[in-house]
Amino acid sequence: MFTLDKRVLNILVIIFLSFITFYWTFFIFHQKAQVNIILGVICIRIIVSFLIYKDYSLSWSKSTTRTFLIKSIVYLAAFVIYLPIYYGTVRFALLASELFLYLFSINFLMYSYNYFINKCRVIKDKRVVIYGAGKAGTKLSEEYRNSQYLIKYFVDDSKKLQKRSIDGIQILSKSKLKNIIQKQKYELLVIAMPSASKSRIKFIYDELSPYFKTIKILPSLSEILQEKDYSTQLKDISVEDLLARHPKDLDKEKIENFIKDKVVLITGAGGSIGSEISRQCKKFGAKQLILLDHSEFNLYQITEELNSDIVIPVMQTVRNFGFIENTFKKYKPQIVIHAAAYKHVPLVEDNILEGISNNIIGTKNCIDLSIKYEVEKFVLISTDKAVRPTNVMGTTKRICELYAQNVKSDSTEIVAVRFGNVLGSSGSVIPKFKSQIESGGPITVTHPDITRYFMLIPEACELVLQAASIGKGGEIFILDMGEPIKIVDLAKKMIELSGRENVQIEFCGLRPGEKLYEELLINDSDKNTDYESITVASSTLFDIDLLNKKIDELLISEDKIKVLKEIVPEFNHKLN
Repeated sequence: MFTLDKRVLNILVIIFLSFITFYWTFFIFHQKAQVNIILGVICIRIIVSFLIYKDYSLSWSKSTTRTFLIKSIVYLAAFVIYLPIYYGTVRFALLASELFLYLFSINFLMYSYNYFINKCRVIKDKRVVIYGAGKAGTKLSEEYRNSQYLIKYFVDDSKKLQKRSIDGIQILSKSKLKNIIQKQKYELLVIAMPSASKSRIKFIYDELSPYFKTIKILPSLSEILQEKDYSTQLKDISVEDLLARHPKDLDKEKIENFIKDKVVLITGAGGSIGSEISRQCKKFGAKQLILLDHSEFNLYQITEELNSDIVIPVMQTVRNFGFIENTFKKYKPQIVIHAAAYKHVPLVEDNILEGISNNIIGTKNCIDLSIKYEVEKFVLISTDKAVRPTNVMGTTKRICELYAQNVKSDSTEIVAVRFGNVLGSSGSVIPKFKSQIESGGPITVTHPDITRYFMLIPEACELVLQAASIGKGGEIFILDMGEPIKIVDLAKKMIELSGRENVQIEFCGLRPGEKLYEELLINDSDKNTDYESITVASSTLFDIDLLNKKIDELLISEDKIKVLKEIVPEFNHKLN
């Protein structure tokens, strides 16, 4: 049985309607004898236009206002091109009437098809509110037009916009929306504000989460892929979105001047911090990146990700002085960023010698070689657990700080940067909580009052590079981590975001070496820098010959805790 292709049918319907409307108009104003000739020319012109501009390929069900606008512009241009053909034969007014009648016909048909077919085909049973009436919000509303989602309202902070509407959808203030919804939860809130700060997203979430079953957000502008629909890029709001804070005084020009065209060696390059430092150094124009790590898998991952001729992977351990010296001798780094360390508190408590060997000896090797081979700047990644430590890991990092501050560094500028936990790192509590939630719980928290500082890995690493760029040698820089967060509150927030209300929280007690809260300063005698997000801790003098002697003693002593306490008197070892 012969069937007409739907696209061809579209062409025939539109040509027929346009033909009839123009015939009627032309017959009123012109002599009958000219009708057949003019209509024949117009029919040919319409068919040619269809083929040239591919009207048959248009999807009527997905057409938007932009589709109609583009079509109108194209056909106006075609009208100007065809004018010489009709010159002297037909009045200009008739030609114009034919054009606009034609455009009216096709647009009316497409609008009608779009509205009635989609309205009958899709049951819009999910009520949606879009927060943000800008470009992103408007684009999202267009994409939702043919879905089961019904856009009920836009919300925007602009009072000027609150007096307007978009395609008949009212733009409200946040307070007015809350009054309208009250206790009747809507299905979805989409925060369509790609440039919004994390603090702004957190504020919106806290205010409106009781009124919606689900909240999703658009990623940042840098993450949005322009060739894809926004609706496909929506993501669930995460705890990282709610806790992260972007430093306001980030000086990217300063960082670029520090890194650009330099040979940079990064130890622990495959770890959470080291890999992000590697990404940042590539972004800021490093001449060559020497990525050093003892983990084959981690080194492979970051090398494959960066996929660049400037990247040189070196699989070594920082504990082997001779091997590392060959690397310094071969590549002559100008900047060394030392991120290699064991950081997991309970594991280091169970493996004290390994913790001392990797953290202290590894750091000492890298510092000594940086001085020997005249590295311009050495950057030690430290931790808040080095402040009044209660565990072996924190104490080893404090000894690294003491060595960095007091070693005779000659022309090499040696600085340390101290900060707290980073969100999403391999040893972070967040991946553990996610896994426990997915398995149905319970979430295990050590103590109801335990608190920690948190920062996103990219933010921390950018500030590390910024602090390093302003260091002159001997400083311990401290990153502003904001206010400490209760771990139990973090667990509750993650349960809430997961939508699993039946997940329980259990308290399992503090682990060996763990304390209730971390500090970033040993005392309050710190000083400010040009950047509010970065301060400098006061110096601690320690005779370097004595420190070297104590480190040697530490390696051979059977009572390593005793020697650690002699080097770091404030070390209060807690076995819990």
